[in-house]
Amino acid sequence: MIGFVNVFKPAGPTSAHVVARIRRIYGLYGRDTRIAAGHLGTLDPQAAGVLPVAIGKATRLIPLLTDQRKAYGCTFVPGRSTTTADAHGDALKEALLPVDWVKRLNDVLPTFIGRIEQVPPMYSSVHHEGKRLYELAREGKLVERKARPVTIYGITFLGVENDVARLRIACSEGTYIRTLCEDLGTAIGLPAHMGALVREGSGAFLLQESRTLEQIADGPSEALIAPEAIIPFPTIVLDLRHSADFRAGRMVPLPAGAPAKHVFVRDASRTLVGVGETHGALLAPRKVFL
Repeated sequence: MIGFVNVFKPAGPTSAHVVARIRRIYGLYGRDTRIAAGHLGTLDPQAAGVLPVAIGKATRLIPLLTDQRKAYGCTFVPGRSTTTADAHGDALKEALLPVDWVKRLNDVLPTFIGRIEQVPPMYSSVHHEGKRLYELAREGKLVERKARPVTIYGITFLGVENDVARLRIACSEGTYIRTLCEDLGTAIGLPAHMGALVREGSGAFLLQESRTLEQIADGPSEALIAPEAIIPFPTIVLDLRHSADFRAGRMVPLPAGAPAKHVFVRDASRTLVGVGETHGALLAPRKVFL
């Protein structure tokens, strides 16, 4: 079995718990209790939205996914910072909101577009000397973290309700929206935190096309997305002899018309046998699915 699933993760469970549930669903469907499954980018437990999951041999294709851009909708809550930078933490600082805070926010948003530096929050899954930062944070420890470069492609101000702003953010992989909200607060001179968070897109996976765990359990085959629909490689078909050579790890003659460096390879029965890399007139196996 090979493919991807566009899962809608509700707020509450961890990404690991959702992947475990998906693994059980497809293990029963494919009668393989050891089937592999892995997500393409974790979501915090309190966050909801798109959680792409690779199933079976598709886990080996994860390194080939080049489009890792993310899109989020979130609420920006000024006037209060928290220990976790979101609504679930204890209060750290509080301040009254000035009448012009919305104007200040709109004024600083353009300054965050482009490549910026972020310090990962203590409550995050980043490793530090063999432990996750959130494990150290739960022990009451605070360690120095190095700033990391991320890219903000766009921030859209969607409005204000009850002194809470709604934002839509397009960004690179590895961006912490909680940290962005804190930094926006600092830029306008206020403590702040992130309220709600929904991931609306992750690469080719979109929120409006995602499925709940219940929907996936009811129709696992319908929820499975072919690799070609996610990774923009062309597909070539090899005959019986050359597909056997390809499976054995040998280079084979490249069929005419292969237009890209990397291609999906299917055999005469249209079974996906791997990913090939073109070298002149030859095709070398890069990923082989036995």
